[in-house]
Amino acid sequence: MRVSEGSLLYGRDPLLRSLVPRLTGLAYDERSRVGREHQGDLPVVLVTGYHGMGRSAVLEELAARYRDRLPLAHVRAVATESETFPPAPADGRAPTASTLVEILAELVCGLAPDVRRRFPVLVPGLFAVSGWHRGNGEQRDVACLTFARLLLACRLADGDENALRHAWATAVEGRLETMGAQADAEWGRDAVTAAVVAEYTDRYQPAAAQEWYRRRFPRGADGQDPLVLLGEWFQRGGDYRHAAEQSLMAAFLHDVASSYGRLQRWNREPWPLILLDDAHFPPGQDFLDLLLEHRAMPERPDHEELVVVATRLGGLPEDASAAIRRDLPDLVKSSGWQRNGLAPSAGLLAVPLTPLSRDDILPLLVPDWPARPLHPYLASAVHSLTGGHPAVTTVLCAAVLDATKRGRGVGPRDLLELHAKDGRAVTEALLERLLPNRRQRDRLTLLSLARDSTAAEALAENLRLQGPDQLPANSATDYLEEQQWQQLTPPDEPLVTDALLRTLLVHEARRTSSRAEDGRSWQDIHRFLRMHHAQRGESGEADALRHTLAAGNAETVVAMLTEEFQSEKDAQAAAHWLLCLRYAATAPTPPAAEWTDERMQIALGAHDGRYAELHEIERCVNRLLHALWHVSEPHAEPDPDMCKAVGEELAYLSPRHPSWHAVLGQAARSWPAAARKKRPFPISGQ
Repeated sequence: MRVSEGSLLYGRDPLLRSLVPRLTGLAYDERSRVGREHQGDLPVVLVTGYHGMGRSAVLEELAARYRDRLPLAHVRAVATESETFPPAPADGRAPTASTLVEILAELVCGLAPDVRRRFPVLVPGLFAVSGWHRGNGEQRDVACLTFARLLLACRLADGDENALRHAWATAVEGRLETMGAQADAEWGRDAVTAAVVAEYTDRYQPAAAQEWYRRRFPRGADGQDPLVLLGEWFQRGGDYRHAAEQSLMAAFLHDVASSYGRLQRWNREPWPLILLDDAHFPPGQDFLDLLLEHRAMPERPDHEELVVVATRLGGLPEDASAAIRRDLPDLVKSSGWQRNGLAPSAGLLAVPLTPLSRDDILPLLVPDWPARPLHPYLASAVHSLTGGHPAVTTVLCAAVLDATKRGRGVGPRDLLELHAKDGRAVTEALLERLLPNRRQRDRLTLLSLARDSTAAEALAENLRLQGPDQLPANSATDYLEEQQWQQLTPPDEPLVTDALLRTLLVHEARRTSSRAEDGRSWQDIHRFLRMHHAQRGESGEADALRHTLAAGNAETVVAMLTEEFQSEKDAQAAAHWLLCLRYAATAPTPPAAEWTDERMQIALGAHDGRYAELHEIERCVNRLLHALWHVSEPHAEPDPDMCKAVGEELAYLSPRHPSWHAVLGQAARSWPAAARKKRPFPISGQ
């Protein structure tokens, strides 16, 4: 797999090197032109994926490659309304926007310096809708800072940003004072709109813009200033605001199209590139909806060819049934997109980001310095653990190389014991990124030890997580669904259904449990969960055994399995016994401070002398359980001796039971192969 030079974006070349260059007409990594695709009607590229799949990294890479080569604006939508309209970040990160108006303002600030017409229609409209409640100095300062940034970007003013903000605030407040009673609190916001529009009109005489907006209002509105009317409709909300927002989007696209006359199109000047991150948040969704609505019009007035690449957490919106979906490999030669029908979503080209392959991971583990050779199957182990999740894979591989550089050997079972570059445990660093809400993250760390949502609710109650200042288990599942980690969570399914996320949470619980108090230690939690499942009788037996083993009490598990093996005569019970054995062996290992890992030695019989007083059947079950526990770790490469031991111990037990020999014999033949291939252990009859 080809890797972009200077980039850690593995497996994304079809998007970076093929699709976007064909839309912009500019090659990805060299200053040359390429043939354009979809001239006249371009799709909006919507890059979808889950946390850590590299959505933002793709946009950052595109911004770095195309900046200064074409007009470019990079904006990140956010959920909550910001208290201030922040200046553009000095470190090159994308500015944030919490409303549609803020997105449009950021696009103007990003594109205006490099386009021929500096938004003569949109900018007056943005002034008109950016009023404030009279007497609210904070809102006034935010709006006037927006004015200052817009004017500076469009070269309608010069000087210091703060000085310009203050000048506008003073000028508008002065106009409001002269209005007297007309500007009282009853129509204070409309009065502010009128004052802002009057100030802008006196300074810049936007007659052409006023005429453009006038044509978008009903004929009954003749005689009113269309900019004031635009602001009033925007402040009214509902259908009025939607109509005003449609006008703002149309003005934006009109200004862009007007910047590309016959000469610019003849010379194939590249069209602007808009990069919109986190478009699943309301302002981003509003922008895309309005853009797609406008482009879906059969006879749209302005045929701009903006290149828009947006990202969305999760998959496609539910109402985007007409969107075209293409996997990354499909983009190498052509996008395969063509507008079908008049539905707005027909203008979407959805590109889901897929996990990395094992071949993508191997280059990440190639060190740049002489060091001890890495474990030969480490790339496979990383892939088994992460499922190819890009962010987790990248962090783990960097931690491996850092540990190797310091002279530490790293095997597959050591991956989650590593530390990130900042010295924190790698699971702590990863979970902070994957689950941004600390409150929910802390609770999920504890509740992930439960088998299902029902057990998690019981554990939450036992740990007293409910209350006015706490979050119960069902709130945690709501959070996971909101963050697109899973869909609806049935009560009998795991609280955390994503295998990688669950593995990280369980390991973090193990790491932090040594300093836990108030019944939140590893032992206390598993003791409670064992009792919870034991109350369910036979249906909870496998879960009770699993939590017993997770607490490090293998002797009890062995004794219970042996007792059932020796006492149960029903042939149908063999499947249940194997199910309990198989599920118990998936138990997470106890914290290192409380337990020594001797599973391999016990499985191979090295410690049989400790158990000389036990019956041979019980010693066999003991070896079998520990061998199965060792090979059941999802991210570790199965040890050949352990796989062999599983088959040998089952083969020993098979003829020693009067009615289970057929089922146990089948397991003795199939389970070693399943262990080697890391597949589920089959049980005859199930």
